[in-house]
Amino acid sequence: MRLSGKVAVVTGASRGIGRAIALRLAAEGADLVVNYSRSGEAAAKTAAEIEALGVKALVLQGDVSSREDCRELAENTIAKFRKIDILVNNAGITRDNIVARMKPEEWQQVIDTNLTGCFNCTQAFMRPFLRQKTGGAIINIASVVGLTGAAGQANYAAAKAGIIGFTKALARELAGRQVTVNAIAPGFVDTEMTGALTEKQREAILGLIPLGRVAGPEEIAAAAAFLAAEGRYITGQVLSVNGGLFI
Repeated sequence: MRLSGKVAVVTGASRGIGRAIALRLAAEGADLVVNYSRSGEAAAKTAAEIEALGVKALVLQGDVSSREDCRELAENTIAKFRKIDILVNNAGITRDNIVARMKPEEWQQVIDTNLTGCFNCTQAFMRPFLRQKTGGAIINIASVVGLTGAAGQANYAAAKAGIIGFTKALARELAGRQVTVNAIAPGFVDTEMTGALTEKQREAILGLIPLGRVAGPEEIAAAAAFLAAEGRYITGQVLSVNGGLFI
């Protein structure tokens, strides 16, 4: 129970990596705010599983690309729990296409949700983080694609690379307040997002991973729990959890 008494907010927590992180932080003793945009039923199920672990869960809908939604997310969190200790910026989408065929809206939707959403949510929680003067942890979910690039994912790669730069800059800004800021860059993870791959694509990807398998969401969650609970002298870093895909 390394996080007993802590309050964590996880965006995009209704499924996939976000859900796994929320459940892991709850298992470590943290109370959770489960943010979702569209999957209300899945968010409610995640919250029920969290409460079954003996901690509190608050389900809040909100689109991180909306500054107003992020402001309400922060206000409702503080109204309920009076503080925030851990913010996990996980919400993200994909709109894959090659640049020659990418529609402007496909580019903008990914940038708005994945990158600007990270900024919106972080800024909304900034005052509570600084006002309580007890430090904290911000964990941004980037991607191996933000480090390597990927054909057909220029929008996603740009957003995730931007998150890495944002993480490093913010870490410098908040270090004096004892708020650590780090990013996790997952490789290929067994989620709905990668479930759309064909068998041929999956085999090709596995051939590039030295460990010879994709990660489970719980393995990304373990990295987040480590940074939240044990990473008080780690800031401005990118923790790659990719099975050796990018060494």
